[in-house]
Amino acid sequence: MVKSGRTHAVRPGGGLSTEAGEQTVAAVFEDISQAWADGDAGAFTRRYAEQATVILPGVLLRDRIEVRTAMAAAFATCLKGSQRVHAVRSVRFLRQDVAVVITRSATMLSGQTGATDEQGESATWTLCRNDGRWLIEALHS
Repeated sequence: MVKSGRTHAVRPGGGLSTEAGEQTVAAVFEDISQAWADGDAGAFTRRYAEQATVILPGVLLRDRIEVRTAMAAAFATCLKGSQRVHAVRSVRFLRQDVAVVITRSATMLSGQTGATDEQGESATWTLCRNDGRWLIEALHS
């Protein structure tokens, strides 16, 4: 579900990141896209850190529980049957266990086969690796 579209990626020290590192981080977006398509708020938030922060227009969610609650309500109503796609534009590793990811993301409502340009939005994500798993610490869109 994650659309390619990476423009560049940087690793610590300023060089290009490894393809494997980018793929590992991109797997987070594959997981959350699949959980979104399934309407599964629990699976969706498994990739969020316990104290994750999400900022969307007019919305501030302060932890994984708030994200799960908001998504469960949305999946049951306005987002029922929808999909969320992410084109990873860049991955910058601040350290080996911290990455800043820029995506172009869009929500396709039930029955829609493709996202329009107007539906797309840029988002900044901060991910940290905890116990070998990449988790979303912050999202700003």
